[in-house]
Amino acid sequence: MQPDLSKTLDQLENTDWGEPTYNSYLVRTCHALRKKPLQDFTIEDLRIMIGQNISLEYLMPLAIPALEKNILAEGDFYAGDLLKAVLSAEGGFWKKHQGMHEHVTTLFRQNEAVIEECMNRKELIKAFAEFERIDLTPPDSGFTKKKGK
Repeated sequence: MQPDLSKTLDQLENTDWGEPTYNSYLVRTCHALRKKPLQDFTIEDLRIMIGQNISLEYLMPLAIPALEKNILAEGDFYAGDLLKAVLSAEGGFWKKHQGMHEHVTTLFRQNEAVIEECMNRKELIKAFAEFERIDLTPPDSGFTKKKGK
């Protein structure tokens, strides 16, 4: 499901992080990005926030189409840095969104030749190997079915 792109993360999540309590570039940037409409997000914005596992529910549906257009979509670091952030997102997100996990797996495999030509191929291939190892089995509900019942 595509989020309302005219809204900010603060609006979509009905939260306000307030002012940063730690004065670092990353913290200030993440706080500022929560107040930016999703339609104005750049590849770099997506890379930063996904790399910090922030608001993945809203940002992955934006990142994946960007990777469909260009598997090596680039923020400020290197070709493929968005892909690296997506592949490195926390496993719990992928457990809840197995369809997206399958889609990213397919995207990676369809673009292996392009990735092989990339300067950062080793890092991307390693991240993909870890991505493939994510345990996607749902957590045990704690209920067990008794025999004969």
